Amino acid sequence: MNIGKIGKSGEDRTAAFLRKRGFAIIKRNYQCRFGEIDIIAEDREYIIFVEVKTRKKDSLSLPAEAVDSAKQRKIMLTANDFLAKFQTPLQPRFDIAEVITEEKADGSISYSLNYIENAF
Repeated sequence: MNIGKIGKSGEDRTAAFLRKRGFAIIKRNYQCRFGEIDIIAEDREYIIFVEVKTRKKDSLSLPAEAVDSAKQRKIMLTANDFLAKFQTPLQPRFDIAEVITEEKADGSISYSLNYIENAF
């Protein structure tokens, strides 16, 4: 499986995770001049901006470590752009979904998800 497919699969699994917890997915891969947000979802209380990071199990660093202060700034600017265009009374929240992949002996890939609320 190539990197693009693995990343999309991580986003798909995160979206399914959020739906199971009562969130409606309102936008995926929202882009503007500041950057991109992988998933934007909402429930009755929050509008959440989710950065999904997918890594192999034996990676040298945790996926969330890739969301450094520069990346956080881009996400916040992108979220502000979204909120200026689509106003909402909901409280914004910034979350990170860490998706860890592991290739099994039979060639299949297993996924585990660590979801971090209020990550920054």
